Amino acid sequence: MGIAVADAEARDSLAPVLLQFWTVIESSPQNNVDGTAVRPSARIVSIQRWSIVLLVAGGELNYIDRATLSVANKLIQDELGIPIAKMGLLLSAFLWAYALAQLPVGALIDRFGPRKMLGLGLFSWSVAQAAGGLVTSFGVFMAARFALGVGEAPLFPGGARVVRDWFGIRQRGFATGLLQSASSLGNFIAVPLLTFLMLTLSWRWMFFIVGAAGVLLSVVWWSIHRDPAEVRLTPDEVAYLTEGDANTTSAPPSFAEWKQLFAHRTTWGMIAGFFGTIYTLWLYTGWLPYYLEHERHMSVARVGIVAAIPYFFGCIGAVAGGWLCDYLTRRGWAPIAGRKLLVSSALLGLSACTVGVVLAQSNTVVLTFISVSLFLIYIASSAAWATVPIAAPSQYTASLGSIQNFGGYLGGALAPTVTGLIVQRTGSFSQALLLSAGLSLLSAAAYLLLVREPIQANTRE
Repeated sequence: MGIAVADAEARDSLAPVLLQFWTVIESSPQNNVDGTAVRPSARIVSIQRWSIVLLVAGGELNYIDRATLSVANKLIQDELGIPIAKMGLLLSAFLWAYALAQLPVGALIDRFGPRKMLGLGLFSWSVAQAAGGLVTSFGVFMAARFALGVGEAPLFPGGARVVRDWFGIRQRGFATGLLQSASSLGNFIAVPLLTFLMLTLSWRWMFFIVGAAGVLLSVVWWSIHRDPAEVRLTPDEVAYLTEGDANTTSAPPSFAEWKQLFAHRTTWGMIAGFFGTIYTLWLYTGWLPYYLEHERHMSVARVGIVAAIPYFFGCIGAVAGGWLCDYLTRRGWAPIAGRKLLVSSALLGLSACTVGVVLAQSNTVVLTFISVSLFLIYIASSAAWATVPIAAPSQYTASLGSIQNFGGYLGGALAPTVTGLIVQRTGSFSQALLLSAGLSLLSAAAYLLLVREPIQANTRE
């Protein structure tokens, strides 16, 4: 399907809400240094629309895939005879594989392009997901979950590269926010959708169907998306896409150049800031239903409804965070300074809200604090990912994004395990939540102090 035809169909069918959001993009032209307006061409806007629609669809599916094991946890445990301790290892296998795969995958995206790497990743993780419906033993299930983590690794670094490739500097924040909203949307719809499939068919068919959807989406991505090197751009289109970028070349970084990213304080600030953000996100992702049932004494039926509410606010926070990045840039803030302000402020607010969860007595107040926490987590996440396309030249975009995501998912992998150990020892979530609040505070300080000027190509601090 060609881009022009696809764009016409999109107006009538696919993601109408996302296309309405697009009026923000089209009504916010960039300006050259001489004050003249620079708008994306109709072709660029069409590519932008389809890129975001497909990335958001992939992001939602990404998070639905992650939730399948959690939803079917008890049925799988009973059918396969897996002890609860091993179920904990099974749940964490994805997170460790995902975190460790981040480091090489960013460099691969910068070398081979997001069209190839995201298409391959989407196809491979979907096959791994479908394979989960065939397993008959713990060891094979571990391998399938590990493969799922490796396959999903390219999505968000690749998304950052797509935003860098196809969006002007003043529209990258909002586009990133839309992409980040996919994770919250995926969490919001995963439990009811997967529960319906599991109860209507079986947990094995739930895995098959979600895997088949991913294989289909990988074909659509490969058919529609193009990297800039595959498109003959006009001089005006090149000017729009590269305005404000410095030291950008088409050559992918060598291994020596990739290693130099770790020589910059900005890189370490981004790693530390994302560690605290994703740690708290996965504390709630892994333990929120259990916390509401056992510590707040809500019924299972009530938890099934209220546990989705914070992720709705997370979706709003993701879009709002991206929009605020572009708003501050249009108001005269240096792009990296505006994003630094948003990440640090959101993490400070997150720390305060997490303490509020510990101190609150009313379930309504607790749910309010958790909802605001998810709102702030996704503001921080959007602003952190929006930092990636402007913190380094384009040939380093996916590499820097994957390094940041590696730091985040070290926190994500630790959070469920550390929280479980603390709750087992103390019988309460209070100390686990206070630890998370302290980590958010430290991450805010690290981001504020370490993230400074954009990284220049072939330089060291």
